[in-house]
Amino acid sequence: MGAGRVRPRLPRHVHRGFPDARLPETRTAPHLANAEPEMSAAANAIKPRALPPLGALLAVLGVVYGDIGTSPLYAFHASLVLLQPNAITETEILGVLSLIFWSLFLIVTVKYVLLVMRADNRGEGGILALMALAQRVSVKASTRRGLAIVGIVGASLFFGDGVITPAISVLSALEGLEVSTPGLAEYVLPIAAVVIVILFVMQSRGTGSVGRVFGPVMALWFAAIGVLGAIEIFQHPFVLAALSPSYAVLICFRYRFLAFIVLGAVVLAVTGAEALYADMGHFGARPIRLSWLFFVLPCLVLNYFGQGALVIHDPSALANPFFLLGPIWLHLPMVILATVATVIASQALISGAYSMTRQCMQLGFLPRMTVRHTGETEEGQIYVPQINYILALAVLILVLAFKTSDSLASAYGIAVTGTFTCTAILAAVVFRRQFHWSRAATILVFGFFFLLDATFFAANSLKVVEGGWVPLAIGAALMALMTTWRRGRDLMLARWQQDSLPLATFLARLPQSRTIRVPGTAVFLTGNPDYVPGALLHNLKHNKVMHEQVLFVTVNNLDVPEVAPESRMTIEDLGAGCHRVILSYGFKESPNIPRDLAALREKNVPFDAMQVSYFLGRETLVPAMVPKMSLWRMWLFLAMARNAVSATEFFRIPPDRVVELGVRVAI
Repeated sequence: MGAGRVRPRLPRHVHRGFPDARLPETRTAPHLANAEPEMSAAANAIKPRALPPLGALLAVLGVVYGDIGTSPLYAFHASLVLLQPNAITETEILGVLSLIFWSLFLIVTVKYVLLVMRADNRGEGGILALMALAQRVSVKASTRRGLAIVGIVGASLFFGDGVITPAISVLSALEGLEVSTPGLAEYVLPIAAVVIVILFVMQSRGTGSVGRVFGPVMALWFAAIGVLGAIEIFQHPFVLAALSPSYAVLICFRYRFLAFIVLGAVVLAVTGAEALYADMGHFGARPIRLSWLFFVLPCLVLNYFGQGALVIHDPSALANPFFLLGPIWLHLPMVILATVATVIASQALISGAYSMTRQCMQLGFLPRMTVRHTGETEEGQIYVPQINYILALAVLILVLAFKTSDSLASAYGIAVTGTFTCTAILAAVVFRRQFHWSRAATILVFGFFFLLDATFFAANSLKVVEGGWVPLAIGAALMALMTTWRRGRDLMLARWQQDSLPLATFLARLPQSRTIRVPGTAVFLTGNPDYVPGALLHNLKHNKVMHEQVLFVTVNNLDVPEVAPESRMTIEDLGAGCHRVILSYGFKESPNIPRDLAALREKNVPFDAMQVSYFLGRETLVPAMVPKMSLWRMWLFLAMARNAVSATEFFRIPPDRVVELGVRVAI
């Protein structure tokens, strides 16, 4: 699209989120919405059926399956120990194994691998991508607002999960020292704290070089736990009877409420299931499916059943069935391997928290934060210092407060099951609207999964007093932050539009205004391309001049993961040396305005980066005479606004070329 070509009018739903990204309120752009079925069909049609390269499968093991792959360290023990007040017999052990197996099969395999992973947002997965997709295919504004709340809840609980996972994983691995070297038992807590500190300190260096060894290490981990379990099963094959769901049903009928409590621990076996969907954009669905079905799932089932066979044969092994599964000489090597595996699991979830934070910023749920790219070629390799510090402090507090993995197991699970429930709701909307499932089929399938997830969530809610309040408190705090920021930005936009001058009116009066034009290019960043930026009006008021070339730049944040390079920029010649420039970004991308404006030269618009001045409006927020937000929300919003990263840094504008003009905004 060259200079001077008329810009197609943007649909009302696409918010011109400048200086802060905003959440689309209705459906996506028509050309994107209409292309969705065709794009998906075309993608499926041309998808090669050959097996993915070995490197892709190894990368999936290292990034996607770290969390769920380390669950055998604590899930079986935490589930079975709840039945310890009663005499634990073979029936109880087989019942717990059956619950674990069918949870893995139904929640992970059927729900996520076979169903939810079909609902990709331009190839991207995760709770926020699913939320954006569900909003896109919804018609009513009230439905879209409700779906936004569901997405916010799911994202908030994801962060709660992100705090607990490193703590419980590292602790459970190092607790193997109590088995291999009992004299080191008192050093488990200090060593865990040191490992966690090192893990978070290394985040600023990026994961590119370390990531190359993640896959082989996790492949070794899965192979080791699978072989150890298979050896024990070979010696006691009767444990395979737990594959029958009858044992799961039997334990539920026999223990009733106690079995309901056990479900709160069984869900620990499926933690990390959301990662299969969230990381789909990095690897594609096929490598994730193949790795799960033909390697990860068999290894996990073998290990769980091996632990069960061991406890049936030797009830004293219940003290730590995972590490006692192997011979004595293998205990210490398994502790080391388990520690490395849990660090990898924690790393994957921490990286996911960074990606989720950037998506929240781009969708308008959080204020701007510093986003550093740690990879030279990979856009997804990012580091968010503020989130890193908060996570590190929270994880250390949890480790020092709960002290053991069994204690943390009481806090774990409620965040995971809450996210599962939110995903089921959003997926039901997508399958009904986009895949055109019948109402009966949608209710039957996703109603079943909703009830299953809700049951697990209810079982975990019983652990609120024992520690389940931790992820709930984290989720509630994040929900307050996200909803407050969204509400505050909506009020600011409404007030700004109320006080602004239409751009068409301004340009019509410009030739008669006798405004002095000075050499150079001025870039005015504006949140709405149809109105005059406040910075321009203030510049005219105080300096009485206007540059010969003026660019009105607006950033659009679309509800798609990435925007194609050829669709990045839209230009409209407004006359009198003025151009309107629309830069579009997906929620996975970090804006870089100077880099993208350099493409103006290819569109016959003069642009010299060394002759450009960027004009930004610095808003000073004050309460209105009649505030439209409660006092605590107003205080919270003002605090977030004061601590937000400046637009200069967020949009990567050279600081020495920026002019800031202040304005007071009452909301």
